[in-house]
Amino acid sequence: MIKIGDLSLGEFPLLLAPMEDVSDPPFRAVCKANGADLMYTEFISSEGLIRDAAKSVQKLDIYEYERPVGIQIFGNEIASMREAAAIAEAAGPDILDINYGCPVNKVACKGAGAGILLDIDKMVSMTAEIVKAVSIPVTVKTRLGWDEHTIRIEEVTERLQDVGIQAISIHARTRKQMYKGEANWDYLAAVKRNPRITIPVFGNGDVDSPQKAKLYKEKYGVDGIMIGRAAIGYPWIFNEINHFLKTGELLEGPDLEERVKVAKRHLDFSVEWKGEKLGLLEMRRHYTNYFRGLPHFKPYRTALVTTDDYRSVCEILDEVSRVFAGAEF
Repeated sequence: MIKIGDLSLGEFPLLLAPMEDVSDPPFRAVCKANGADLMYTEFISSEGLIRDAAKSVQKLDIYEYERPVGIQIFGNEIASMREAAAIAEAAGPDILDINYGCPVNKVACKGAGAGILLDIDKMVSMTAEIVKAVSIPVTVKTRLGWDEHTIRIEEVTERLQDVGIQAISIHARTRKQMYKGEANWDYLAAVKRNPRITIPVFGNGDVDSPQKAKLYKEKYGVDGIMIGRAAIGYPWIFNEINHFLKTGELLEGPDLEERVKVAKRHLDFSVEWKGEKLGLLEMRRHYTNYFRGLPHFKPYRTALVTTDDYRSVCEILDEVSRVFAGAEF
């Protein structure tokens, strides 16, 4: 049984990665309904929380049905991160996660996210202060290193464990790689072989099928897998992986009726949570994946991502259901 603090996550938990502008409550809702064991919010700026910025504060929204759920924060100032950690804890999550992995310039080049991988001592000091600032378990998401010359992930994991984190998720790429090239899980295997490491180690990067999840579980020995981009528009991946790990059998993928039903549920929650204008806008990134493989879908996708009226979008989805009834993916 894999545990984070007193939180039991099962034998081999599947985690939903914290993805900016993706891992919001509507998306988390459909992932939870389809087998995600632990989810994290989008990453939240520590400075935004301290300033009470509306966008940052809204990201603190969590719901009972999501549990267990973690709130993830990022920043480059230790004092600000301490204060933000206390604000996040007050929102009632089960876990507080620290983002040491975001590779985008506006974050990493300011010394936050993956940028802190250039200053491991500061990373450890910041983590120690955050652990002391909250009473809930603290976890970390990070990358292998800044580039191929700065990979110290085994040392980093040891030192972060020593100051009190209770789990680590490692994206098996460097910051320099961004999301390109093949993720190198050999480093994760080395972390797991280290006898000093006793906390759960979750792997992230390139897992996009049940077969690959099983291979990586057996080959690299991680305690669970964090799924990111492969879940966008395809929340069924969690149930499919769980089923394959337990039975060795592949579940049949969702049919058109199921895809439309879940897309509409996702849309409804998005509009309810963000309002019609923003809810419709932020759903647009998901439609391609919800209907990936559907032949001749392009005109309907164009309509879905250009229509600004909720009722009209629902009518387009109903039309997709009628026109493509019985279609195979």
